Amino acid sequence: MKLYNTLTRTVEEFKTHTPNKVTMYTCGPTVYNFAHIGNLRTYIMEDALERALRYVGYGVKRVMNITDIGHLSDDADSGEDKMLLGAKREHKSVKELAAFYTDAFFKDCAALNIKRPDVVAPATEEVAEFIRVISALEEKGFAYKAGGNVYFDTSKVKQYHTFFNFKEDDLEVGVREGVEEDENKRNKNDFVLWFTKSKFEDQALKWDSPWGVGYPGWHIECSCIAMKHLGECLDLHCGGIDNVFPHHTNEIAQSEAYLGHPWCGHWFHVLHLNTAGGKMSKSSGGFLTLSKLTEAGFSPMEYRFFCLLSHYRNTLVYSEDTFQNAANAFRKLKARALALGTDGEKDEAAMQPFRASFKEALESDLNTSQAITCVYDVLKSALSAAAKRALLEEFDGVLCLDLLKEEKKQSALSAEEIEAAIAARAAAKKAKNYAEADRIRAELAAQGIKLKDSPSGTSYTIE
Repeated sequence: MKLYNTLTRTVEEFKTHTPNKVTMYTCGPTVYNFAHIGNLRTYIMEDALERALRYVGYGVKRVMNITDIGHLSDDADSGEDKMLLGAKREHKSVKELAAFYTDAFFKDCAALNIKRPDVVAPATEEVAEFIRVISALEEKGFAYKAGGNVYFDTSKVKQYHTFFNFKEDDLEVGVREGVEEDENKRNKNDFVLWFTKSKFEDQALKWDSPWGVGYPGWHIECSCIAMKHLGECLDLHCGGIDNVFPHHTNEIAQSEAYLGHPWCGHWFHVLHLNTAGGKMSKSSGGFLTLSKLTEAGFSPMEYRFFCLLSHYRNTLVYSEDTFQNAANAFRKLKARALALGTDGEKDEAAMQPFRASFKEALESDLNTSQAITCVYDVLKSALSAAAKRALLEEFDGVLCLDLLKEEKKQSALSAEEIEAAIAARAAAKKAKNYAEADRIRAELAAQGIKLKDSPSGTSYTIE
């Protein structure tokens, strides 16, 4: 398996600490709003990576955090608290908000066939671990207390700018519009490990700690959760490209300061999904969610297909036209797959070159577009229908596009609307207004809804 490593900026052989075993960490959502389709692109590609690793022979243990403790809207430890803002916006408690949007996130994941990680760790359940690691960093001289907060001292690490050769002046916090530099910091790149003093005096979630009642900074969450559940040597860390700096940079600094040795050897980052107006973000408003796509008549699998057609290291540009074209292509592909019969023999020798091509695509820096081409190659090949179906089932274990799954027929009318129409028809029949009853039956039939009367009542099927 060869993967691009953001740490080295090269495509290289993927190596693990234990042969054929992968410890995989993926940054989870901050649960203050619905995930937009740009967020979901990252999770789709991480899911494809996990499934590809399993397909080529690795065992994978995957861990994801849920950020349900306040995450600041600016990574310079300033800005607004996203969880508090969301709670005020929706007149919920922070816990209620987190529970609602965590559930919404995993519903989106299920609709997109994104496998639930082996471990899902809400930050609120790991506070004792955060305190333990911060205390150790303080003892080792990597953390200091100032203005009531605990900060990580980036000057104490040998190399802070791990991913890129930044110039110090390029990272000057104060030059970014609207960002105030924290006067408590010894160095401009230092970051908060634990807050006891912040501008959020009404912070909803607080815990006792050696430094006073407060709450953890964002960056410490992922390091602690990954180390607790995956051990001191991590094989693979994943996330969106916007996490590279400062989040993942800070994770490396604090993790390696705590451990005293290199932490994670391979970093996998998915590039943005952009619109014509630029990067999609919640802060800009009007962001697209999966539910908005489905309300517009598209299926979650059409969006997954749209993402898999592009390489994860390419910026994916969403427009109505490009997405419609992908949806049309997917519908045709699925129709061809569903039309396959089961006739003929499964000639393993003839099937093997297709398996080899599919595996090669996955091992070539997760080339999902080429993997989809392999599906088309199978369909247009001279293989028997039975062999084609078997290969598509196998490949779809990675792509997870439900290519051979018959879709349950749906009506444009909701179940409530159909039941209301049936009740109105029954009332018309009772009033001996048979013309109206026939009109309702005909109207439902035009929508593909077939009624069946019986002594126990009226049932319906969608055709």
